[in-house]
Amino acid sequence: MTPSHPAPDTVAIVGMGYVGLPTALAFHAAGLQVTGLDVSSVRLDAIRTGDVDLLPEDHLRLGVALDDPARFRLTDDPSVLARADAVLICVPTPVDRHHVPMLGPLQAACQQAVDHARAGQLLVLTSTSHAGTTSSMLVQPLAARGLRIGLDVHVAFAPERIDPANARYPQEQIPRVLGGATSACTAAASRLLGTITQRIHTVASPEAAEMVKLLENTFRAVNISLANEFAEACGYLGLDPIEVIDAAATKPYGFMAFRPGPGVGGHCIPVDPHYLLWQSRASGLQLPVVEAAMVGIAARPARVVSEAMERLSADGLGVAGARVLLVGVAYKPGVEDVREAPALDIWRGLAARGAGVRYFDPFVQRVLLDGVEHQTERVLDPERHDLVVVCTRHPEVDYRALSNVHRLLDYTYQYQAAHDAPAPTIPVGGP
Repeated sequence: MTPSHPAPDTVAIVGMGYVGLPTALAFHAAGLQVTGLDVSSVRLDAIRTGDVDLLPEDHLRLGVALDDPARFRLTDDPSVLARADAVLICVPTPVDRHHVPMLGPLQAACQQAVDHARAGQLLVLTSTSHAGTTSSMLVQPLAARGLRIGLDVHVAFAPERIDPANARYPQEQIPRVLGGATSACTAAASRLLGTITQRIHTVASPEAAEMVKLLENTFRAVNISLANEFAEACGYLGLDPIEVIDAAATKPYGFMAFRPGPGVGGHCIPVDPHYLLWQSRASGLQLPVVEAAMVGIAARPARVVSEAMERLSADGLGVAGARVLLVGVAYKPGVEDVREAPALDIWRGLAARGAGVRYFDPFVQRVLLDGVEHQTERVLDPERHDLVVVCTRHPEVDYRALSNVHRLLDYTYQYQAAHDAPAPTIPVGGP
């Protein structure tokens, strides 16, 4: 589709986090005038000094943007939204400790956009949420102000598809799903997003686009939970789960490889499916496969703690007073982000049982855990610890010191099976 609407010249990005900042830099690189809005002055200062977690190419883009104050501006003043041709909302959508969606930041950001909206603007929501969010938080409030959707203002939902630290798939090369409130809205949003991506896939409505994002990450959650269960089965049978997965992945159809680990972290997989479950429960709809997968994901760190206790006990050691080293506390390789990181839950579980826990992670210099700040070990020295638990392996980090560790639970499955299970008591083919 080639819409007739002219592309906006000025774009405001609401929320300058892991999605908003790379998006702002992409628009700036495409020649647009960009304003980044964030409520956190600490975050804005970090961007100004370059102290942010970005791919190398985006760090270069940030340097170029910061040297161009005429076309790249950072602010905490929401009044700037009224001067932008297009507004993209990229704020976090977390859940609380009961896995209930925390919609406050999203509601506040959408309200700001609505309050400052003017005729001729395009508003695009990118934050993951339940189906109907765009309608309830943007379309209906704008209409209540007397702005005609598709005529005075255009509104669309286009879920973000940014994978932090993944240089293989830059956002410009990833197809972008888009659903507008009207066909005119879809056309206007396509024109804007077409400046920073090579392909746009349109769907019939914002609700369809919202459901697309929930499906993407729920699919990953279910399959990671399955991979973790297979790792448990392989451990019991004395098999290498990675060998099994890699062999299955040689099938050119009907299989997609997912890797087991100590749990699931980050801002998407352990969070987004709960938006689907929350909405479904409110409607009386049961989703048992999704429910079971999320229960399994939530329970995974506790399972690691149990296996750590079993491994120590096998050598006559108790967890109380044991010296435990966690290797890698970031939620995934190549990032410094510890949001929802399973290593932190493992840390809490071991510490609650009396273990002395330290960590080694060159990407994460400091961790604030339950109000206490901890610093990474500068050198990987597993010999000073009673047990080593590997949670995350970063690229370009030397882990050779782990090769001959006696008590090692490796949940990246690079050195040995993580379970140290006895040989199977039944034949592999069955009883």
